[in-house]
Amino acid sequence: MELLKSSSKFSKKQIFLLSIPVFFSNIAIPLVGMVDTGLMGNLGETKYLAATSVATSVMTMIIWSFGFLRMGTVGIVAQAFGRSDYREIVKTLLRNFVIALVVAFIILIFTPLIKSLINHFFSTSNDTEVLINTYLNVRVFSVPAELVIYILIGFYLGIQKTKISSLLIIIMSILNIVFSSLLVLSFNLNVFGVALGTLIASYITVTIFLIFTYNYIIKKFKVIPKFDNLIIRSKLLKLFNINLDIFIRTLFLTFSFLWITYLGSKIGEDYLAVNTILLQFIILAAFFLDAYAFSTEGVVGFAIGRRNEKSFLTVVKNSMQLSFITAVIISLFYLIFFKEIIYIITDIEILRFISFQHILWVIIIPPVACFCYQLDGIFIGASQTKEIRNAMIVSVLGYIGVSILLTRYLGNHGIWFSLLLFMIFRAATLQFYFKNILKKF
Repeated sequence: MELLKSSSKFSKKQIFLLSIPVFFSNIAIPLVGMVDTGLMGNLGETKYLAATSVATSVMTMIIWSFGFLRMGTVGIVAQAFGRSDYREIVKTLLRNFVIALVVAFIILIFTPLIKSLINHFFSTSNDTEVLINTYLNVRVFSVPAELVIYILIGFYLGIQKTKISSLLIIIMSILNIVFSSLLVLSFNLNVFGVALGTLIASYITVTIFLIFTYNYIIKKFKVIPKFDNLIIRSKLLKLFNINLDIFIRTLFLTFSFLWITYLGSKIGEDYLAVNTILLQFIILAAFFLDAYAFSTEGVVGFAIGRRNEKSFLTVVKNSMQLSFITAVIISLFYLIFFKEIIYIITDIEILRFISFQHILWVIIIPPVACFCYQLDGIFIGASQTKEIRNAMIVSVLGYIGVSILLTRYLGNHGIWFSLLLFMIFRAATLQFYFKNILKKF
């Protein structure tokens, strides 16, 4: 990243090099989901995969809804980094730690309500319902660690240390895969084992990197992190506004993916399970393409902190082009290897058969969706959170409307067609607000 700091050209090569460590870390996240899906998909009964689908979708919605702890941290830290205001960077980090712990405590309190709502809204068998509750009883205790990890990732992206943020994610993902596989395959703990694997991996990772970050701040910033003088009204108000906007935006976004699970459950548990499998392909592509968005967040914030409009526009153009080219490559990979991957993920023939009928959506969604992913990163780096909030609300409401209509006439294909339209809605609404970023220069 030092190369980018000394240059205002922001070439495709520079952006690509900056994104390489993020590629590997972002692949690790959905790889965990694919491994968990594969572990459950090869147990011989659909109920294990269906239960994991519902439980992980709900937990993902809850945890991702507080993604502002990463995204809000990136924007503020990146702009403070551009001003060389290291004390403000540390204060932002500590303020978000406090928010994360409060949020985690609230989620723990409301766990019984969460389980009750799941049992009410999702059409699953009694056996599947028991497995869902088993997963949630364990996974909910990983929330404090996972939220703190969000903040640490945002911090390192904001100071343009993508290698460290990537290492954090990779270590957590590897630990998650190792522990989940061990608990499921060696101890036959099925859904309980998958949840416990995530719990153990989260706390080991957060312990290691909190210690590392404390020492890093003292060494590089010459600032000792202290939880005093955090209550500054103007700072808290700014942080609250940014976090609230991103919270609402992410809540709507995660709901849109939970909506896929909900619609699939209404069609049948086989389709619920298949959509879980297919979503792993979409999520894998999204996290891979988000490498450009993540690395762009810090660069955009840095350019705005330096008031360099030319650099900003250059990085926008080059990152968009890189994202689209990469998306096309991903789709070609899926076209060639889709069948082989499905055979690895599940040994249930009906799930394989239904999956093969939906290959078209897995191929065409990544090149269409790459634009909204990249625009998200640009707006987050610019701290234009009100715009991404409004764009997401409009997009999700439109998506829900068309999904209900399309599912009625096209069945499960209607769910996937509506997801494609949702990606288009997101890109179009963000493009509408793009001119607001230019007012910062």
